[in-house]
Amino acid sequence: MKKLLFLMTTLMFVGSAIAKDRAVVAVLDFTNETRAHWWQTDVGRELGGMLANELVSTGAFKVVERNKLDSVLGEQDLGASGRVSKASAAKMGQVTGAQYLITGNVAAYDENTKGTGGGIGFKGISIGGKSSKAYLAIDLRVVNATTGEVEYVRTVEGHSKGGGMSLGFSRSGFGGSLGGHKKTPAGKAIRAALIEATDYLACVMYDQDSCMKEYRDKERERRKKSKSALSLD
Repeated sequence: MKKLLFLMTTLMFVGSAIAKDRAVVAVLDFTNETRAHWWQTDVGRELGGMLANELVSTGAFKVVERNKLDSVLGEQDLGASGRVSKASAAKMGQVTGAQYLITGNVAAYDENTKGTGGGIGFKGISIGGKSSKAYLAIDLRVVNATTGEVEYVRTVEGHSKGGGMSLGFSRSGFGGSLGGHKKTPAGKAIRAALIEATDYLACVMYDQDSCMKEYRDKERERRKKSKSALSLD
């Protein structure tokens, strides 16, 4: 009996010792460099909230509650770029308990439409029912809240085509200003990009297994495609 208890205690100790710690992260409001028709004042906050929900769903992160983040975010002048200085990172980390700050910037958006039959209207915006493709690129940055150093950078792309979506399914819902875009090409591209972003972060910050090679290969392919679109001497 004593041997059994000793074995169980040992196994519990070993299990707890090798258990991975989940990083504590705070997700800031997204910024935008495009003329996307769906972007409004509060969309940056909504995208940040959606990314936070997706991160929680992976089980790889502890995410700071938005109200705790709001208590310090208003004091920091991040500017239109959303860039976080070393001093701002340290202040936000101290107040919220976050180890990392995650920022997202909508760097590119393109939507190809064919006609407007069967479309819908939303807040004065006409969205054609025959819109077939949308492309979205988000520049993702993970800042160490202690050092202010950028530890991870990734350009995440989301695509939608026809009635489908190129990446998986959404673990979080649309609301607010984005609520009317849930089933549009824009909404599907946003979902795809957020899912890819959270899967990437879970890989490099938590799993750290064979998935890292997969993402390195993806990044090489993305850069290769980008270069092929340019005429370089």
